Amino acid sequence: MTRDFLDVDDLTGEELETVLDRAAAIKADEGPGAQPAPLADETLAMIFEKPSTRTRVSFETGMTQLGGHAIFLGPNDIHLGHGEPVKDTARAVGRYADLIMARVFDHADVETIADYADVPVINGLSDDAHPCQTLADLLTIRERFGFEDTTVAWVGDGNNVAQSFAIGAALVGLDLVVATPEGYGIDDDVLERAAELGTAPAVVDDPETAVEGADVVYTDVWVSMGEEDERAEKLREFEGFQVTTDLLGDRPLMHCLPAHRGEEVTDEAIESDNAIVWDQAENRLHAQNGLLVWLDEQ
Repeated sequence: MTRDFLDVDDLTGEELETVLDRAAAIKADEGPGAQPAPLADETLAMIFEKPSTRTRVSFETGMTQLGGHAIFLGPNDIHLGHGEPVKDTARAVGRYADLIMARVFDHADVETIADYADVPVINGLSDDAHPCQTLADLLTIRERFGFEDTTVAWVGDGNNVAQSFAIGAALVGLDLVVATPEGYGIDDDVLERAAELGTAPAVVDDPETAVEGADVVYTDVWVSMGEEDERAEKLREFEGFQVTTDLLGDRPLMHCLPAHRGEEVTDEAIESDNAIVWDQAENRLHAQNGLLVWLDEQ
């Protein structure tokens, strides 16, 4: 049966650990999945409604490293949602490619692609979830701290990155404390899913409280793609939630990038020695390589 990766809990806790193990082995060029060209002669179709630096470059580079090939399909290249139904695009692309990665606005679209394509489908980002980022985040935290007795403080918007990370944290046993302004928290259904999988994050309304006792601080943009009309309002609502060097202290800083310097994080903080954002960005490549090989084996 074809497996898809639309959010982190499409994997069990054991499967998630296996994917991370595979990613670490490929990164170290050793162990299962690190053999030359495990995806030889295979093609990844990359469907992009939203632009990206890290998602495109990491997936395309990864397929090359794994011996395969990636095709970029931008909004002007195919008829996704205009000219033909999403399900028809999925059926056709699934007949050509061995795997599909889709980076879309509406999460329902990536679900439709998975329903109608007969190959594994990966959510490269949707408005609801960013599971590939969570894989990279967990790989980075595992390399630095391990998961046992590690606490992460999330400061900022309870957006798609935060929601997938909350699910991932629950699956691996990370302690997570989330500080967001009122009305911008993680969705209740995500909190419920996290509780069922392990432990739901602790929710507070003050960044200082969130970072107290934390091993690492994580933030992301306050204004995501597609929210530009809400920019002025969100900048007002998020006053006091900026990650500064004072808030950070000696804790490592994570950010999924791109960063809006001067908004959710100061330039000084992201340029400091505490920032591990570039290790985190690099791990997009390795984590996705592990995922691609694992999905291909199912």
